[in-house]
Amino acid sequence: MSIEQDIERVARQEERLRFPGFDANTAWTVGTRIRTVTAARGLSVAIDIRVNGHLLFFTAMPGTTPNNIDWIRRKRNVVQHFHRSSYAIGLELRQQQTTLTEKIGVDARNYAPHGGCFPIKLPGTGCIGTITVSGLPQRADHELIVEVLAEILGQPLAELALADEPDKSK
Repeated sequence: MSIEQDIERVARQEERLRFPGFDANTAWTVGTRIRTVTAARGLSVAIDIRVNGHLLFFTAMPGTTPNNIDWIRRKRNVVQHFHRSSYAIGLELRQQQTTLTEKIGVDARNYAPHGGCFPIKLPGTGCIGTITVSGLPQRADHELIVEVLAEILGQPLAELALADEPDKSK
């Protein structure tokens, strides 16, 4: 799959993985499901879910470090700025052969356009928050969120999942 195809697929994910409403109970459902799936696979991540800057769910599984928390903060800053997934922004930057520093003048110490933060969007409202995962390779962080959201929102994962990783040389 090419970068262009991945960008299109991530845009489809962002369009279809919208919640009818989102509150603390929804955050708990999403966060605990991500944790359950990750633990069942013998993996370890930190998970952060926020709405309007308010922390609704957080866990750092055994094996994570404070570095994961900083990655969460940096990925979340990207989504809060663009209202798009951090992975989509990273793919677009790679396609354009640029960086966030060159494009909008932000410091890489505070913004990470790497996979693992997904916008919480409501119909008719737009982006109200973020779901962030850190601990796996960036594409896997992104795919984990998409897998769980597709399950919870009743969307067919086969229509949303990314294919093999794109050729980075293109």
